[in-house]
Amino acid sequence: MQPVRRLLLAGAAALAATPVLAQTVLTSPELYPGERALYEAARKEGMVVSFDTGPTWANWAAQFAAFKARYPDVEIVYNDLGSAATVVALEKARNRPQADTAYYFAASAVDAARKGVVAPFRPVNFDRLPGVFKEPEGKWFTIHTLTIAFVVNTRMVKNVPQSWEDLLKPEYRNSIVYLDPRSTGVGQVLSFAANFAAGGDMDNVKPGIDYLGRLHRSGNVLRVLGTTPYAQFVKGEIPIWISYENDGLKARHIDGLGDAVAVVIPKEASAAAPYGISLVEKGPNPNAGKLWLNFIMTEFGQGIFAQGFVRPSVPGVKLPDAVADKLPPAPQVRPLDVIKAAAKKAEIDAGWIAATGSR
Repeated sequence: MQPVRRLLLAGAAALAATPVLAQTVLTSPELYPGERALYEAARKEGMVVSFDTGPTWANWAAQFAAFKARYPDVEIVYNDLGSAATVVALEKARNRPQADTAYYFAASAVDAARKGVVAPFRPVNFDRLPGVFKEPEGKWFTIHTLTIAFVVNTRMVKNVPQSWEDLLKPEYRNSIVYLDPRSTGVGQVLSFAANFAAGGDMDNVKPGIDYLGRLHRSGNVLRVLGTTPYAQFVKGEIPIWISYENDGLKARHIDGLGDAVAVVIPKEASAAAPYGISLVEKGPNPNAGKLWLNFIMTEFGQGIFAQGFVRPSVPGVKLPDAVADKLPPAPQVRPLDVIKAAAKKAEIDAGWIAATGSR
């Protein structure tokens, strides 16, 4: 267990300012039937090892703090590997797993299930998830989503675009930046968002490819990048950035840009990218792993994700008052089927090159 113990522990300084439950599971009502019994089993294990849950991403630091407050005798240990690297790590350690749970973009979750390194587990609220947001046996399930939006610098852009069709207007010449669909997950999800808006679906991606070709021919695309240009946007170097909604909300509400940032989910349609988690096959602390997974899937845990500006995966969750107005209902957002998306990647890559004239 020594390598596991060398993983980063959730630091007290990082967690001190995060909201936590005031009462433990033993002194407050259960969040779900059987919670106390599961906690008693988890106490005997003493810790849960959570792979790829970096504290600055998706509000994991607040999840750690709330979990530790509610279950004081279970330590939470984590690392921050990245989605694909997490699957590699699980595969290398399949005979002696060190992780109890693994978090990743859902396409990597599908890969992990295919390689047999994760176990079936249906947590609290599993049955409420859309079908495309889970593996039927629970080998992975979506815990939050990221939604494609227009992130707009209002100091540089007079009229904030509200739709994909708006982006074609001449007033946005040399104003738009987005990520390359060939090499980035955001770019792939963006392609499907544009495709939904143009009348396509998961089986027919040609409308979206054609739209992106039109966008480039309009002269409105400033750059296509291979890495997230968050710092460039904050510095005022990008007028319109097509990215995830939470990037814009972070810039607006956390990094001080305020009204200089507008965050718009395009009115025709957008796409919600699923981020999933799994119980690791033969993990060292299975009961603690289940306790952790159940916690983040309760309405309380889902609300903590919302406080980090990512949308809960469980439909109908009441958002905390502090963020309810920042994450308004968006019925035009469609869930991304990552299995079908993976099957269409080669077609999107080749079509995008041909339609945009990119290399």
